[in-house]
Amino acid sequence: QVQLVESGGGLVQPGGSLSLSCAASGSIFSRYVMRWYRQAPGKQRELVATITSSGSRNYADSVKGRFTISRDNAKNTVYLQMNSLKPDDTAVYYCNAVQGASVHWGQGTQVTVSS
Repeated sequence: QVQLVESGGGLVQPGGSLSLSCAASGSIFSRYVMRWYRQAPGKQRELVATITSSGSRNYADSVKGRFTISRDNAKNTVYLQMNSLKPDDTAVYYCNAVQGASVHWGQGTQVTVSS
């Protein structure tokens, strides 16, 4: 069983930056594929970024060049560095861990981009 706890959300002005963290506990973190999703009001949850157990990364087109996903297996933590934030980035951001049929979600953290 894996428990995921996100932190780092908040209110930021357009063009600003935020760094999200997702701390995992309860299993062998390094084996999991880790993802960040987001869900804006009235919209479906969408995949933002992925990092595999070997460190390969993928991003949604909407965040390429602005967001960076990383992981520290020694700290059981995955990060999402978000730069050049736009109002359209406003959403609840969720951490996700997958290994085979084992899927886990965090509770989410709110990111609001507004002037």
